[in-house]
Amino acid sequence: QVQLVESGGGLVQAGGSLRLSCAVSGATFSNRVADWYRQAPGKQREFVATLTPSNITDYAPSVEGRFTISRDDVKNTLFLQMSNVKPEDTAIYFCSITWGRTYWGQGTQVIVSS
Repeated sequence: QVQLVESGGGLVQAGGSLRLSCAVSGATFSNRVADWYRQAPGKQREFVATLTPSNITDYAPSVEGRFTISRDDVKNTLFLQMSNVKPEDTAIYFCSITWGRTYWGQGTQVIVSS
């Protein structure tokens, strides 16, 4: 049974930093593309960042230069380092990995105060 569990969300002031984690169990994802998405109140879920097995990354323009996606293959965990956060980064953040079908975590809430 594959499970993705996000953690690390919380309340942070604008300009601060936060590191989100996505612990993966039931499968390894070192050979899979892993993504972060977010959903703000009243808005659709949107792409944030992606990481390929060869460590190629891509980011949404709104977070480029501020967020960094990475993984620890020993801990089987995906990370999202968020720096210089802005109030518009307030959202529920989800990790997503595909093995045949796409698996999602339950999300972790990030609130950025101005």
